[in-house]
Amino acid sequence: MASIADTAVTTAPRRSRSPFTRFVIRLVREKPLGAVCAAVFVLFLFCGVFADVLAPYGMNQISPLNRLKPPSLQYPFGTDNLGRDMFSRCLYGAQLSVIIGFCAAGLATIISVVLGILTGYLGGKFDMIVQRFVDAWMSFPDLIILIVVVSVLGPGMPQIIGTLGLLLGIAGSRIIRSAVISVRENMYVHAAQSTGASTFRILWRHILPNVMPPVIVLFTTRLGVVILVESGLSFLGLGVPPPAPTWGGMLSGAGRTFMYQGPWLALAPGLCLTVVVYATNMFGDALRDLLDPRMRGSR
Repeated sequence: MASIADTAVTTAPRRSRSPFTRFVIRLVREKPLGAVCAAVFVLFLFCGVFADVLAPYGMNQISPLNRLKPPSLQYPFGTDNLGRDMFSRCLYGAQLSVIIGFCAAGLATIISVVLGILTGYLGGKFDMIVQRFVDAWMSFPDLIILIVVVSVLGPGMPQIIGTLGLLLGIAGSRIIRSAVISVRENMYVHAAQSTGASTFRILWRHILPNVMPPVIVLFTTRLGVVILVESGLSFLGLGVPPPAPTWGGMLSGAGRTFMYQGPWLALAPGLCLTVVVYATNMFGDALRDLLDPRMRGSR
């Protein structure tokens, strides 16, 4: 006959995993490519946040005696035409991409959530007027608007963040709106309305928590778009002005001028940009497949 201690041990409930741990395990099992891209995404954030600590040299530290040195143990990504370490400059470029990407993507997500929730829940003439404005806004090419705004206001980080936030936020409100329209027809929303709950309480307690999965996916996908667009503006000379190192600026400057003497000048920032944007987009796709109920029901 088992003792009381043995019975207590066998009947003790197992410690349940946290929701985050369960989600990570599910991501690794169902979306291994998304898990790898998530690790690359986290590494990119780590390098951007701690670039000042990780960089072995200053971002504009010149060494004329070591100009156009190929990749080596001392200079993993080689040096440019002024003897600056490309590895350090790529790290500082990641720092700028993190700042611009998170600020612009965060602003775009906030605008999308506000517009999408209000128009999707209120509906009626307000929804029709706002959606016609969104249609007109989306009819203009994003790159043309960016070039015009930066040409008028001048290149700089605030201009890029504000313009990209407006461009992507207004366009992304359609995604949040469609999610809100499906959520507002649920019984718990009608129950809250019948009890006399205010519109703000319904939006904050019942609508917003149930549209968070599309919001998270929208943020991650917008982050990759912002990094790519900012690099394109820097390549055209309309991004963050020098001497700040940006991946697009490095491609357009020394990378294009000294491409034949030092091909690593274009390969280093180009590979960083390609890997980060690809990892961000694939991680966003994996989140969409795991968090979107419609994708979950299609399998």
